[in-house]
Amino acid sequence: MKNGAVIGGYRIVSEPTNANGGKCIWAFAERDGAQYFVKQFLEPKRPRDDDTRDTPSLRIRRELAREFEDRHRTIMERLRPDARGGGNLVLATDFFHEGSTYYKVTERIDTSSLEKPQALEPRPKTVLLKTLGMSLKQLHDINIVHGDLKPLNVLVQKRDGAAFHTAKLIDFDDSYVAGSPPGRTDVVGDTAYGAPEWRRYMQGDESVTAEHLTCAVDVFALGLMTHVYLTGALPGFDARFGSPADAVNAGEHLQLNTRLSDAMLGLLRAMTARAPGSRPRMATFLKALADPEVCALQHRRPGTSLPEEKAATGERPGPGGKPRTSRIKTNPASRGRPGGESSPATKAGPPPPRSPEPAPRPTDEPASGPAREPAAAAESAPPKPSRVRINLGDRGRRR
Repeated sequence: MKNGAVIGGYRIVSEPTNANGGKCIWAFAERDGAQYFVKQFLEPKRPRDDDTRDTPSLRIRRELAREFEDRHRTIMERLRPDARGGGNLVLATDFFHEGSTYYKVTERIDTSSLEKPQALEPRPKTVLLKTLGMSLKQLHDINIVHGDLKPLNVLVQKRDGAAFHTAKLIDFDDSYVAGSPPGRTDVVGDTAYGAPEWRRYMQGDESVTAEHLTCAVDVFALGLMTHVYLTGALPGFDARFGSPADAVNAGEHLQLNTRLSDAMLGLLRAMTARAPGSRPRMATFLKALADPEVCALQHRRPGTSLPEEKAATGERPGPGGKPRTSRIKTNPASRGRPGGESSPATKAGPPPPRSPEPAPRPTDEPASGPAREPAAAAESAPPKPSRVRINLGDRGRRR
C-alpha cells in the first residue's frame, strides 16, 4: 500500500503508517467522492487460490486464513453500521483481499479525543461512561466481545452544540463471538487492560479454554477504564506483577483510588473480580450511573476507613494508592487463628495456583466474592482483648 495506489477501488490519499496500528498499516483513501480509512493487515497471509499443493504448511495457512475471514465477516454481519443505536460504533463498511493481503475499510471520521476526561465534572463523566456502556451493551446483547477495550480505542468527543462529551467505540479487528476467540497464539489485546482469564488463556494455561473468554472480558477492561476516566490513572497493584490482571490472578486486590465514592468502589471491585461470573452485566453498570454523584470524587478525612477496602485487605491505601503500613504490632500468637491470617495483599508471594472458575454468563447483580468473607467472620467472632501496651512516659510519676 502506498500513496496514490488504488486498492479494491479505493485510492490511497495519504502516506501509509503503522502508528498505533499494531500488526496493521493504515492510510486515508477516497472512492466515489467519499472519504475512507483503509487498514492493511500484515498477517495472516492468504494462500493463492491457484496453489493446489497440499503441504502441511499450506494447510495451516489456509486454515488460519479461513478462520480470520470467517471471524471478520461474522462481526460485520452482526454489527451493521445502519443498526439502531449504532451511532457510537465506528464499524467496517468493507472487508476484502487483494492477492495474499487482507484489507478492512471504515468511513473516515474525526479522530480527535479529549485527553483528560478525569478533568470533567461528575455529570459529564456520567454521560461519557453511559454512552460507552450502552455501546458495549449493544455488542454484548448480540454476544460479541470487543476484545481490545482500552482508551486508545475510544474517542471522547463533543459535537458542535452538544452539552456533553460522548464516547465512540472504534477498532473491532480483534472482536469475536463470546466463547470463540482466536487461538492462544493469535488472540490479541492490550495487557494493561486484559482480563485475568484472557491473560491465562494467552499464557497457555490449559485449564482456561476458549469458552471462558466471554463478554466478561470487556467488563473487566471497562472497570479499569472507568477508574482511568474518573481519576486519571489505572488502579494500583504490586510492582511484582506486569499488569492488573496478573495481580488479580495471584490473589491480590487492586488498589482503587480512595477518593472514589463508596458506590463506585463497590462497582469497580465487582467489575475487576477474578471470576468472570462474578462481574456484573452492562445493565447493572448503567443502572449504577443513574445518580451522577456516583462519579464524584470524595474528600475523605484522614483515618477514615473504606468499607470495601477493609473487607478486601484490612488496610486503607495511602496517597497514590500505596498501602499504608500499620504501626501497631500484632500479637504473633494470633497467626494461624481464624481471622488472624495475613491478607492476600500483604503476603510475601502469590498464593498457590487455583483451578479456574467456570465462566457462566454474568448475572445482573455482582455475586459476593471472597473479599467479603473476612468482614463477615469478624462480625460473628467474639471480640478478643488487645495486648497492645501504651507507654505513658512520665505521666503519673511522683516528682
